[in-house]
Amino acid sequence: MNTTAEAAVTAVSFVWFGMVLAISFLEAPLKFRAPGVTIPIGLGIGRLVFRALNFAEAAFAAIVLVAVAAGGAPTPVLVPAVAVLVLFAAQVGVVRPGLNRRSDRVLAGEDLPRSRGHLYYVALETAKVTALLALGITTLAR
Repeated sequence: MNTTAEAAVTAVSFVWFGMVLAISFLEAPLKFRAPGVTIPIGLGIGRLVFRALNFAEAAFAAIVLVAVAAGGAPTPVLVPAVAVLVLFAAQVGVVRPGLNRRSDRVLAGEDLPRSRGHLYYVALETAKVTALLALGITTLAR
């Protein structure tokens, strides 16, 4: 793998890792504990924040994909890179649409029980940050 591709993958992996930790594991749960933040307000904020995060993640995914493909990544780099891309695609393409439909219903005034979709999203998010850390470390160590 060439040095430019390695540098790009390493940098993107660690920035992406930090963004996901900050937003998914800090901001998302804490906003509902702030005084005056109701479920509808928290959902509205969360939708905006996660839409922006997912947009940034899509850009990061494209950079990783191009760098790995163009840089001739070896298997130890390719495996976590593919894992990150698949996990992100599953979140955005499979789990997120259901969460969006559910939040639409809550914002429309429906009283719904807790969602398992959030648990799936968090599980994928945990796997993704693990894969991002592995990707960053693997490319950094090369």
